[in-house]
Amino acid sequence: MKLTSLAFENNEKMDPKYTCDGVNLNPPLVILDVPKSAKSLVLIMDDPDAIKPAGKIWDHWIVFNIPPETREIKEGQEPRGVQGKGTSGNLKYKGPCPPDAEHRYYFKLYALDLMLNLKEGVTKLEVERAMERHILARAELVANYERVKK
Repeated sequence: MKLTSLAFENNEKMDPKYTCDGVNLNPPLVILDVPKSAKSLVLIMDDPDAIKPAGKIWDHWIVFNIPPETREIKEGQEPRGVQGKGTSGNLKYKGPCPPDAEHRYYFKLYALDLMLNLKEGVTKLEVERAMERHILARAELVANYERVKK
């Protein structure tokens, strides 16, 4: 399985329009080679570099029970599925807004052999626990972003 974006290459800089310095739209994502036996997809975007300033990994976007036939998530459009709750209490995409240095933002996609029996607003930890032993494939895309000092 593969996850790409037309907006940035893996490990490259993210355009400010996808961040708190811009219009805070989710970037476009392309999903390839989902296993035929997949029953759902999970998308998680988080920032492990937030541990230093915030004391924890910052969860920006959590969507589960995405239909496995999904091949594209358009710019500024949430995918069909159920929204989890990010660290800021958000139920939709919340773009990068690092307070200090450049941070890495991990877009992680999982193909599962079941639909998760969870309600909207669950945390990333609850999603991760529910998908244990049900992951058929995974893909990752990393974007970098550093706020422009004004």
